[in-house]
Amino acid sequence: MNLLEAAAALEWRLPPLLRAGPPKDAPEVLLAASSMVGQEVNLDEFLHTLVDRVARSMQADRGTLYLMDHARGELFSRAAHLPELKQIRLKLGQGVAGFVAETGRPVNIPAAVEESRFHGAIDKITGYKTKTLLAVPLKDGDGRVFGVLQVLNRLGGAHFTDDDEERLGALAAQIATALQSTSLYVELERARAAPQTPIGYFFNKVIGESAPMRAIYKVVQKAAGTSATVLIRGESGTGKELFARAVHVNSKRRTKPFVKVDCAALPPSLIENELFGHEKGAFTGAEGRQPGKFEVADGGTVFIDELGELPLPAQGKLLRVLQDREVERLGGNQTVQVDVRIVAATNRDLQKMVREGSFREDLYYRIKVVELVLPPLRDRGAEDLERLVRHFVAAAVRKHHVEPAPSLSAAALERLTGYHWPGNVRELENCVESAVVLSEGEILPEHLPLPDGPRVVTVTASMTDDKVPTLAEVEKRHILAVLERVKGNRTAAAKLLAIGRNTLGRKLKEFGLGDDA
Repeated sequence: MNLLEAAAALEWRLPPLLRAGPPKDAPEVLLAASSMVGQEVNLDEFLHTLVDRVARSMQADRGTLYLMDHARGELFSRAAHLPELKQIRLKLGQGVAGFVAETGRPVNIPAAVEESRFHGAIDKITGYKTKTLLAVPLKDGDGRVFGVLQVLNRLGGAHFTDDDEERLGALAAQIATALQSTSLYVELERARAAPQTPIGYFFNKVIGESAPMRAIYKVVQKAAGTSATVLIRGESGTGKELFARAVHVNSKRRTKPFVKVDCAALPPSLIENELFGHEKGAFTGAEGRQPGKFEVADGGTVFIDELGELPLPAQGKLLRVLQDREVERLGGNQTVQVDVRIVAATNRDLQKMVREGSFREDLYYRIKVVELVLPPLRDRGAEDLERLVRHFVAAAVRKHHVEPAPSLSAAALERLTGYHWPGNVRELENCVESAVVLSEGEILPEHLPLPDGPRVVTVTASMTDDKVPTLAEVEKRHILAVLERVKGNRTAAAKLLAIGRNTLGRKLKEFGLGDDA
């Protein structure tokens, strides 16, 4: 996707002040960007569009956003008006941008050819002629430089003024604040702490570079560009909703609604009404027509979470939506055409349910056009876990305004990497948030709200099969430990486990613990 396509695709995300063209006062220009980057957007597209708007605001011909790569001691262009090259890399101190990154001071050059700090090699490669240049640093909350915002060649032949420098500085401050709420910034900070590891990210708030995650990213990127139905499978807490949103916001439907229906959170008697709506008088209390989620999401995406909890009668109606893209409201006799994409998620074994007769076989094959199987956290490796931990530490610090931000001790990290994580990423997030709140300057093992077990079990030749806990046993132990922690409060336990209360009740029945109290 080129810059103009990205700008058109994301035009809807930009605040009115940006859409209106160059504003008069820098403080009013941007950005309300925090609300935008807080979503699971394709950050590269967003950043390209952002640079385009900054250049327009500054009356510049071109703009570039550089970020720091501490592993190499370099700046790299993450978004730029740069049709001639895929990326620019500069050593710290090299060129104007490198100087700004090294010193943290803005630079305003009225005549590039007369400036010793100007790095003319890029112009020689691209054929572009830089005449005037203005660059300012991007600084985080601690005053550390993590990038550079640069504009080239003020339109009309004039040079950039002191007012322009102040204006670009104000824009850079707002952009820096917005970027600090993204997973990209967390990756930059992780690379600062561990320069031997490369920077990598795909979708905002989706963290992970392990082989299983890279395979998932490829499928998401391919599926997003189509209207294919997507089935996401994985254990509770693996991030199924996050990937459902990634499919939506990277598709052509991203300007339309993303509507979620959680089948586990609704009584079976209400699910059909929630999905398909009702006509006036359809049942007692139906005082008017109410559209269902499929109508509300017309043109967009319906995310059906906990698909395995969908009752059989509703399964038949969902099959009709998938086949004919039409719904019939409860109490009605007219069909309503809907244009929706369906993304569904479940942690249940649908094939087993088909064999047992609790899930329709025709629906199963119709809904798994594209299947994403999310790996459990324990299969993603120590590096992915550390990336997630540092991301959640930074998020919790911002959320709870913890100052100073606590460091993560080696002992705590070892404890985290040695745990089995039956609740997966959601359990890790809750654990880290609690530790950030309870710690005082440094996160230690005693700050981690983890049960004494289960830990990761290493199978040796001397171990018999009955000594190794099964996954079901590990899950049972964890659920019971969480219930004990919240003194039997099932609503609180379900929240900590990131599952529906109905799902928790069903699991407890499977454990032989009786009906929900």
